[in-house]
Order: sequence, then structure tokens, then C-alpha cells
Amino acid sequence: MSTTNHIPAAPSKSLPASVDRIGFGLLAFGVLLVSASFALQPVRASFDTVILYLFMVAIGVGAIFLVALEHISGAVWSVPMRRIPEFLSGIAPFLILLILPLFMHLHDLFHWMHVDAVKADPVLAGKSPYLNVQFFTIRQIAFLAVWIIFGLLFVRNSTKQDVTRDGAITRSNIRLAAAFIPLFAITLTFTAFDWGMSLEAHWFSTIYGVYFFSGSVLAALATTTLIVVLLHEKGHLPGLRRDHFYSLGALMFGFVNFWAYIAFSQFMLVWYANLPEETYWFMARWQNGWQFVSVLLIAMQFVVPYIVLLPQEAKMDLRKLKIMAIWLLAARLVDLFWLVMPTHTPTLTVSWTEIGFPFVGIGMIMLLISWKSKRYNLVPIGDPKLQRGLDFHL
Repeated sequence: MSTTNHIPAAPSKSLPASVDRIGFGLLAFGVLLVSASFALQPVRASFDTVILYLFMVAIGVGAIFLVALEHISGAVWSVPMRRIPEFLSGIAPFLILLILPLFMHLHDLFHWMHVDAVKADPVLAGKSPYLNVQFFTIRQIAFLAVWIIFGLLFVRNSTKQDVTRDGAITRSNIRLAAAFIPLFAITLTFTAFDWGMSLEAHWFSTIYGVYFFSGSVLAALATTTLIVVLLHEKGHLPGLRRDHFYSLGALMFGFVNFWAYIAFSQFMLVWYANLPEETYWFMARWQNGWQFVSVLLIAMQFVVPYIVLLPQEAKMDLRKLKIMAIWLLAARLVDLFWLVMPTHTPTLTVSWTEIGFPFVGIGMIMLLISWKSKRYNLVPIGDPKLQRGLDFHL
């Protein structure tokens, strides 16, 4: 006989003051190191910033996708924890702070920004209608506007429903989700093209956007899972049961496999065709020390999480879920390092400049979650699907 969980009308939402202290400390430490990186090694710091920007896009924009996915699919199991990806969608406005320094170093990042190189290279000249600074800037502004507007609309509607209990808001969110998901696919794909693939503008892959999508959603899922588990353990999300955590674990496991499938598909098609204009990109990542990162990436983002999350019980084990969430976020950073940094340094080097950037991201997320939790409920108490979500069982 199933038991019914009930969430209080105004669930406890004040996080410990230590969250603010630690978050601010990490952010300040990261900003200090990043500033030193730009002062001493500005070109490498620019590539590190690309990695951080894409990492934060993965979590923030991926979180908006998770919110939209719940609305468009009519899922109920995720309603009690939906406020967490809604909070994470607040990353989108802060992406402006990360992209500004990149625009100061476009000439260092992109070969196609060099006018003389474009004139002398027929391939770059042929791509110049797309790869030019004016159109590039317009795209980035448009992408940020889409992410910020939809993130704000989803959160505004959800928090408004906490007060009004109006079921019409749920229907409005479904329409918003239907509009956002195709825009998400377009903006995320072209973000991957612009900040990832165009670093080596001669190379191309039709799977690159899907590859970036799979890793981004996995990072958003891992972040959401980690925060949900931590909040549940501290008593802030008391209504969750093992079945909720199983669903989170199963989703992470599913996207681990999806990422591996897409990664292998991209490699296999390039290997099978054996065209020099395609194979050189992978060859660069299989020599001069980068082969070790390639093997590490396969182990971190597929082999280890596949083995750990395969058993049914593991998907409901809070300790394993926390460890795997942190592990997959670290794997995402390795993945982005593997995608971006060989353009800057054909021979593998790991510099002290890399240290500060993850601290900036972690600090931003901690302060964002703490700030949002002070303003809004941690649970969407006005959603008409909430009780069904609390009663969810497999």
C-alpha cells in the first residue's frame, strides 16, 4: 500500500550561511586566478574562458531544456524537484559576463578573424559569409537573448503559480516549451559550431552539434542531481522518495550511453571515410600527449559511469548519485578541454591558468542557488501536478 507525501505550504528554504561564504570564497579565489591568467598568459586564458563559457552554457541552457522537457512531455515525477533546474536557468544572464572577455580576444582565438588569412585561403573565404565578426556577434546576442528570455518566462510563470495556483499557467508553460525546444536545438548547435568547431575552421562535422547537446544535457542532469540530493539530505526537499532518485539516475545513465553512441558515431564516420580534411582533427587528439586525454575521456564519461550506474540499486543510492554527478561534471570539463585546447597547444600541456576557471563556475552556481532560494520556494507548490509528483512510484 503506497503512502502519500505532502509538502508543507511554505517549505523551509533558507540554506545555511556557509553556502554563501563558500560560494563567495570560491568565486573570489577563481576571479583572482583568472585575472592573473589574463595578465600573464592572455591567449591561453582566452581558450580557458571558452571552456568555462561552454561549460556554463551546458548547465544553464541545459537546465532550461530540462524544464521545457517536463512541460512538453507532461511528466509528473520531476515536478517536486523542478525548481532546481529553474534556478539553474538563472545562469543565462551571467553568461554575458563570461562572453565579454572573449570578444576582446577573438583575434587570438579564431584564425578566420585574420583578414589576410581569409584572403589567402579559399576554404576560409568560402565560409566567410558565415564566419565573420559582424554575423558572429549578431548570433551571440540572439542566442543569449533567447536563453535569457525563455529562462525568465519559465521561472516567472512557475513562481507566479506558487501564489495564484492557476492551472492556466501550466498550459502556458507547455506552449512556451513547444516554442523553446526547436530554438534550443538551433541555438545550442550553432553555439557549438561558433565556439568549438570554428576554432579549427577547416574542419567540419555534421554530428558536432548533437555531440555537444548530449554532453550539455548530461552536465545539466548531473548538476541538478547533485543539488537535489544535497538539498534532500539537508531536509529541504523532504517529499522525495527512492523512485524519484531512480529516475534521475536512469536519465544520467541514459545520457551517458547516448553521449558514447554519438561520440563513437562521429569518430567512426570520419575513420571510415578517411578523408584528410576530416581525419586531421582526430589525429591531432591522438598524438603529442593528447592520446592520454582521449583515453581518459572515454573512461571518465562512459566506462566508469556506465559500470557504476548500471545496477538498479545504484540509481537509488544517494551517495553513488552524488559521486557520479561530480564525476560527470569533471568529465564534462575534460571533454571541453579536449575539444578546445589542442587548437592552442598541439602538444599537451596543463597550466596553472586552468585552475581558477572551475572555481568561478562553482562559486557562481552556489551563490545563484542560495540567492534564488531566499526569493522563491524550493518546490513549485502551486503546480497542480505536484501531489501526483510526490506520490510518484515506479
